[in-house]
Amino acid sequence: MSWVLAIVGFALLVILHEAGHFTAAKLVGMRVEKFFLFFPPKVVSIKRGETEYGIGAIPLGGYVKITGMNPEEEIPPEVVDRAYYRQPVWKRIVVIAAGPVVNIVLALVMFFILAVGFGLDTEPTNTIGSISSELPAGEQLQDGDQLVSIDGRTVADLPGLELAGTVRRQVATHKCAGKPTDGCEATTPAVLDVIRDGQEQTVRIKPVFSSPEVAPGEPEVEPRMVIGFGYQFDRETVSASEGASFAVDKLWYITEQTGHVFSRIFDAETRKQITGVVGATEVTRQSFEFDTRQAIGVLAVISLSLGLVNLLPFLPLDGGHIMWALVEKLRGRPVSLLVMERSGVIGFALVLVLFFIGLQNDIGRLTGEGFNVR
Repeated sequence: MSWVLAIVGFALLVILHEAGHFTAAKLVGMRVEKFFLFFPPKVVSIKRGETEYGIGAIPLGGYVKITGMNPEEEIPPEVVDRAYYRQPVWKRIVVIAAGPVVNIVLALVMFFILAVGFGLDTEPTNTIGSISSELPAGEQLQDGDQLVSIDGRTVADLPGLELAGTVRRQVATHKCAGKPTDGCEATTPAVLDVIRDGQEQTVRIKPVFSSPEVAPGEPEVEPRMVIGFGYQFDRETVSASEGASFAVDKLWYITEQTGHVFSRIFDAETRKQITGVVGATEVTRQSFEFDTRQAIGVLAVISLSLGLVNLLPFLPLDGGHIMWALVEKLRGRPVSLLVMERSGVIGFALVLVLFFIGLQNDIGRLTGEGFNVR
């Protein structure tokens, strides 16, 4: 079920992005020929008015085809005046920018909902609030278990952050045999005393070594021994103004982190932070296994990342179209088709490089390091 929710969530972000282009194009009078989720070959479609709506077979995004995006295409005389290249620069920029803007605004709204609708986390409690079904905790622990002690050390009365730190350090004392590799199991179990349904119980769980994958733009987590559960948090109710402030701060922080990654793209360690479609979907899937709140947070980060990446100034990305429209405005005349074609080839090559870096990282995590959401 988590896979279905993840795919639906990712598809919704793509649809809203393309809907931004579509709506803006209609509002300024351009002719929209196609509105597709996913790329060709076509799986199914239906035509309503002058626009064909459909679903493609390659789930790597979506597209809106506007008449006249390619100045060399043949255009029926009756719609020439509605062609993209015949429109003033400001209209073209509005249409192209609308997709990324929708994703960025959507992220801002979701961050606001997280703060005002769910409250902001303060400190963890000793009650278990989320469990990963793919890690050892999934077989032994239950939501609502109250942690009393670990390996004989009482933690129930410790302050929240101290409790979490104590448990993390104690779990780290359990080692794999030999050099730690992702998924290797500790040689000795951690002994946890928990209160479940009013009764104290003892469970024995062997931690595993994990290199967690977090959502794009979020801080990295060091590889470590884990059991695979999260705590319930005391949450603070916030006002609408405080929620808005949180949303803006979160948006700015992730924007800075994204810029940091691309500014150091030639650094090997930095490149490892790039995540592709596969990775983004897997992180979303795991977040749905934890709780709705975390899933909304992950989707917000992915929506923001989708908007920011599309603003990079390379064709065929939206930012490339915006850049060349601005160049045309500054020059006072259209950029030659030859220059556009060459810049498009270079831009497409750069996009492919980013795609394959993300895909390589995703495959490596799926087969080795893992995508364990925390």
